[in-house]
Amino acid sequence: MEYQLTADVSPPSDTDLDPLQRHGVAAVLDEQLELLAGIEGPDGVEVEPLDHRVAVHPTGAVITWLLDAPALSFAEEAARHVLTELLATSELLSDWTLGRCEVIASDDDLAAALGQDDPELDDEDEDEELSPEEVAALRDELLVSAGTLRAFGPEAFGHDPADPDSPVSAEAARLVAGALVQAMEILTDELFADVQELEDAEETASEVDALSVLNQLPLRYAEHYGALFAKQFLVVSAILGYRLAQPGWTPPLCTAEALALHVLKAEAGVQLDLAGLLDELPLKDIFAAFDAHAFADLDHERLFDLDEETGEDEIDLLGTPGLDIDEWFLPRGAEVLHPYLAAESAASHAE
Repeated sequence: MEYQLTADVSPPSDTDLDPLQRHGVAAVLDEQLELLAGIEGPDGVEVEPLDHRVAVHPTGAVITWLLDAPALSFAEEAARHVLTELLATSELLSDWTLGRCEVIASDDDLAAALGQDDPELDDEDEDEELSPEEVAALRDELLVSAGTLRAFGPEAFGHDPADPDSPVSAEAARLVAGALVQAMEILTDELFADVQELEDAEETASEVDALSVLNQLPLRYAEHYGALFAKQFLVVSAILGYRLAQPGWTPPLCTAEALALHVLKAEAGVQLDLAGLLDELPLKDIFAAFDAHAFADLDHERLFDLDEETGEDEIDLLGTPGLDIDEWFLPRGAEVLHPYLAAESAASHAE
């Protein structure tokens, strides 16, 4: 059975970690946890680490760990033993201590949290599971990540540095910028998984349910989203990630990149939700400002509005450059974006 566990680790009580130290602690913990292929629990019972997340705040770190164990007690005892040993044997963290280490959800709870058992789940109840320290750590992570997004300044998110009463603060702009960076990391991982799912199934997205990114694209074209399409969309997303990390910005270079940025915004919203920021930030105004800065137009959004059965507005689409699915990967200009996205390769995904 799968269990989600939360553990608090803390430095000596008089320590206040600066951003660089927090980044280093996160790297050390993440590296050590990645090395764990399995954990021997009580009585030799095997506990398998499935996934983890490290959030570091000025006075410590919060580890969220997904474990596969026969019972809750095995998961907690094995995690406490491993984390205590990890701190003791780490030269950089030997004076740190382990505090809370407890399961906060089973796989049944996690399914319910995702709405699989109760689609009417109250989001506020889920948010209450996060402690103030966890929320602070998530927000600190967003602020640190914001430095990677060099394509846009705070004005792209609606902040006016010349206006002391600007409705979007500089910190709010940085939080959303950081959410976009973290969303890109998640989007990349999930696209690799989508490619693998489609290759294993030898089907298209219309026949495969276990997809994370492609099922966020216009559903009327799902029968065209095969493994090749997924690989091409991964390439486009990689190009997008590179461009977001460079100073200066050119609007999306093809329709597929506009769609990737569209999906990225949605994932950024998820990251902001996890940090409890949805009700604190004027996200409608922020993303409206972002759309005005990031996109040359919003034609790609029309792809989501088409009636899947009647194909309403299809004639208009055919007259709009780049919106026909065979043109999604074609560059809006004379240059080829990537050899893998050449016209003959891009067109073949619909065969």
